[in-house]
Amino acid sequence: MNFRSALLAATVLAAPLAALLAAPTAANAQSQPISGLYVGAGAGVNFMQDLDINSRFTGATLPNGANLVGNRLSFNPGFVGLGSIGWGFGNGLRAELEGSYRNNSVDKFTNNGISNRSAPHAGGTEQKYGPMVNVLYDFNMVPYVAPYVGVGVGYQWAEWSNVRSFDNFGNQFTSNKTEGSFAVQAILGAAIPIPQVPGLALTAEYRFMALTGGRNYDGSFVTYGSLAPAGIPAGLYHGQARAQTDYNHSILLGVRYAFNAAPPPVVAAPAPAPVVQPARSYLVFFDWDKYNLTDRARQIIREAAENSTRVQYTRIQVNGYTDTSGTPKYNMGLSIRRANAVAAELVKNGVPRGSISIQGFGETHLLVPTGPGVREPQNRRVEIIIQ
Repeated sequence: MNFRSALLAATVLAAPLAALLAAPTAANAQSQPISGLYVGAGAGVNFMQDLDINSRFTGATLPNGANLVGNRLSFNPGFVGLGSIGWGFGNGLRAELEGSYRNNSVDKFTNNGISNRSAPHAGGTEQKYGPMVNVLYDFNMVPYVAPYVGVGVGYQWAEWSNVRSFDNFGNQFTSNKTEGSFAVQAILGAAIPIPQVPGLALTAEYRFMALTGGRNYDGSFVTYGSLAPAGIPAGLYHGQARAQTDYNHSILLGVRYAFNAAPPPVVAAPAPAPVVQPARSYLVFFDWDKYNLTDRARQIIREAAENSTRVQYTRIQVNGYTDTSGTPKYNMGLSIRRANAVAAELVKNGVPRGSISIQGFGETHLLVPTGPGVREPQNRRVEIIIQ
């Protein structure tokens, strides 16, 4: 698979992941930086760019400097899996040790250099595995998701298992060998925290990994005479293929768990609204030298009657008062008339008459202390007390 095809396939596979990451989730709060130990794992698809191959015979001198096989080896998309253990420093920075495995099957050899012949058949697999040390940084200020970037260095073993090229005439090259190389990688990913499990996150990643330097793979080449015109007589030869490049593009989905993640803050339930107890005391005011009820007075009495049904009571006191503008004897009678008028209105509003106690106090118990002969509106009142 060439680089252009791999990039196109990676873009197609990454599109639904990007939509998933862009969608709002239940993790409404921004993620917290990892502090302390964490582990992770992921799996996905690995795309290999074509390997540049320089090949030659060993232990034999052939005419015309003939090469063994072509100079490009293509691979099918394959599997990638990895696990990691790391440490977060609480400021977005992380360091981790990773172990990875990749497996890609051979697609074809191309650009054969033997008399311009091509190899119509190919097979085998390349398996890569080894440790990597990564340094990553999380961008925790983004809502819903925590993007991150990273770089890594390490060592990878690239094992050729029955890698072969053969044609319809029986000419075949086969190699089974493992060669190692230093490796570097770049990481671009995003984590989606799971609010219900503090420390747990889903991850989606793109990784580019390159094996540095070339690797020599010894093998055997057998021909039955069809290449004799090209200067390669029938026989068994030892050959060597040198792989010049090994570029890998990986897309992975995985999980990560941080052991020291703080639980989400507990949102205290709002305090219940205080139960408003019905009032147990009401004041009804009167005009000067009057005991008839105003509209406002009837409204207050009706409220007192309604609230008396919401509380337990044993008696309702109705006490009448006057100001000091009349004689004590007259004021006493006026206060009783006022109390009777209020009591009658209470009964009209459903209060049993037997539960009402009526009393007049005249000009005593002034609400606003005054001298004699003063017309004080607040002293011309009836007080309803629910006991």
